[in-house]
Amino acid sequence: MHRTRTRRITRPAPFALFAIAPLLAITPLLAVHPASAATAAADDPAVPPRGSAWMGIGVLAHDGEDGRPVEGRAARTEGVDVSSHQGDVAWPTLWDSGVRWAYVKATEGTYYKNPYHPQQYNGSYDVGMIRGAYHFATPDTTNGATQADYFVDNGGGWSGDGRTLPGVLDIEWNPYGDACYGKSASQMVTWIRDFSNRYRARTGRDAVIYTATSWWTQCTGNSPAFGDVNPLWIARYASTPGTLPAGWATHTMWQYTSTGPTVGDHDWFNGALDRVQALANG
Repeated sequence: MHRTRTRRITRPAPFALFAIAPLLAITPLLAVHPASAATAAADDPAVPPRGSAWMGIGVLAHDGEDGRPVEGRAARTEGVDVSSHQGDVAWPTLWDSGVRWAYVKATEGTYYKNPYHPQQYNGSYDVGMIRGAYHFATPDTTNGATQADYFVDNGGGWSGDGRTLPGVLDIEWNPYGDACYGKSASQMVTWIRDFSNRYRARTGRDAVIYTATSWWTQCTGNSPAFGDVNPLWIARYASTPGTLPAGWATHTMWQYTSTGPTVGDHDWFNGALDRVQALANG
């Protein structure tokens, strides 16, 4: 399933997908669902099908929106993040609008691969962008190391070509059930550490962590364990990034809106283009 391909594609408000979950469940966009997910979807039409999550799926519902950032003196570089919901992306249009980097959903859990990943990942590169891939974490389905392997094996690797960013662990609200995936704070920290360690072992790079401060506080106990190693991509739809999770003195990227032009999710890199290049180079 993908939405009508127009120059500007806006996803439905979070959880509006639920009303059409039965249709989504039979489209080829989704991989085989875990049995537990299929049972849950059958019992509760408010549960979306596995594979349909995107980066920031819970931000509006849990944190809301409080304005837009304003241009300031600080150097920032515009980026976007996309998933199968955008279909084939109009990369030349985004390039002409000033977008210089992009992240593409590659995988979710160990059961889903984005069928638009080739067009999105290679298309952004072909117009000149620096690009990378992200993994939507589902800590309730398999362990962190297993999901890191699945991510690397299915489009989430890294190469030192100067144009490929390290992979992102998208860890946020569970759209399929309990917000913290049924894990205690210590169990969640262990899961994230296992993913991060395996990703580093496979690629030589530290994964970027995408999250929201409110989720991180609720589900990891506001753990400071990753701030010294993993770059932070903060999600907050407001005039500033706000208070960051413990352990991080600054953010590397900021998802500041889900209603931007051409594609909804727009982001700022905290620095000029040479800093984006530096992250790509490691």
